[in-house]
Amino acid sequence: METIVILGGGAGGLELATRLGDTLGASKRARVLLVDRYPGHFWKPLLHTVASGKCDPRVEELSFPAQAVEHDFEFVQGEVLCVDRAHQTITLAPRKGSGTDGVCRTVVYDKLVLALGAVTNFYNVPGASKHALTLDSVDEAEAFRRRFIEACIKAGEQKTGVDVVIVGGGATGVELAAELSNSARALAAYRVHTLNPETDIRISILERGQHLLPQLHPQQANRAARELRALGIEVLTSTAVAEVQRDAVIDAAGNTHCADLTLWAAGVEAPQLCATFGLTVNHLRQIVVDSSLCSANDSQIYALGDCASYVCPVKGAAPPRAQVAHQQAMFLADLLARRSGTPRPDFRYHDYGSLVSLGPQTAVGVLTGAITGKSIRVGGATASLLYQLLYQKHLLSLHGTARVVTQALADWLRAKILPPVKLN
Repeated sequence: METIVILGGGAGGLELATRLGDTLGASKRARVLLVDRYPGHFWKPLLHTVASGKCDPRVEELSFPAQAVEHDFEFVQGEVLCVDRAHQTITLAPRKGSGTDGVCRTVVYDKLVLALGAVTNFYNVPGASKHALTLDSVDEAEAFRRRFIEACIKAGEQKTGVDVVIVGGGATGVELAAELSNSARALAAYRVHTLNPETDIRISILERGQHLLPQLHPQQANRAARELRALGIEVLTSTAVAEVQRDAVIDAAGNTHCADLTLWAAGVEAPQLCATFGLTVNHLRQIVVDSSLCSANDSQIYALGDCASYVCPVKGAAPPRAQVAHQQAMFLADLLARRSGTPRPDFRYHDYGSLVSLGPQTAVGVLTGAITGKSIRVGGATASLLYQLLYQKHLLSLHGTARVVTQALADWLRAKILPPVKLN
């Protein structure tokens, strides 16, 4: 029986494992194995809500072992050390606390899917990797949340103020800034009563481009900037960062921006591991794939999501977005389930638009029709509702309708009885 191994349980990897488990695993046509260094899955586009305290990851995190049992695939927790393409084996780091004296583990594959996601790209800016925080994982988001709360408590007690600088005006930076502004108000109401969120918390976004949110129309980007400024957030465009220090950010013009907390959200690249496979990669270490999402060097290896470089002949390179990973996962689920000898289809990315949250009640974005290709600009409460439905769509692909409805009800009940932010 063929063994299909998927490295990485992010949005694309877990959706692919679930779909293949339901088709190939359930019918015993193939053994489907998911490998991830963490025991659970959290949807990466929502990491900014963990950093702001709005979301408790212990509630929203999905257990890989539980998902594997329910959908007929296997899960192995472990960190990938290397891939031996000649022998089609994967070496995993020893289990922590397993008492095996540091013995590495080996996984054999017939087909391998790389879904390793992306990590922060610091672009070799001096001091950035040392002094700036990132949102690459739940642990990093929680670390930022703790430091933000500690800084707010200190600001309330000593009236010294807190300067938060977010480098990068893309979706992550904009959404985090808006959520932090709301979290500061919640902290003042629920815990730090001496905190004045209007004056004690100073949040700035530094964006090197002419506009925020380059994936949106400039009109929508300007609307987002106005909404952020209305929240008291400083928005500085055409501002490149030259250096990050322990307590300041220096821009290319030589201006100093005081920073008690610096969050780097200015771009991503594939993990360093992707450069060790002997596969063709681009300048961001993304694995170059063809129209079947197959590696240019190895017909048994596929890649999807942020770690893959797929270039559409018409639309160009697919952007690092969750909708790309979702579409590629569904494509590969169909491709890998096909009987041998059947023609291979070509992957085509369809851009359905982009939505960016600006707080609990508003958002901005663009929706693109699947048939007409025409774009519609949306904003306000309507865009906010559509934004919330994106996560529900992801859950629907993993759990089905009944469980998603039940979870939505549970989330609604929690929102009624718990504070709006995680205070501890």
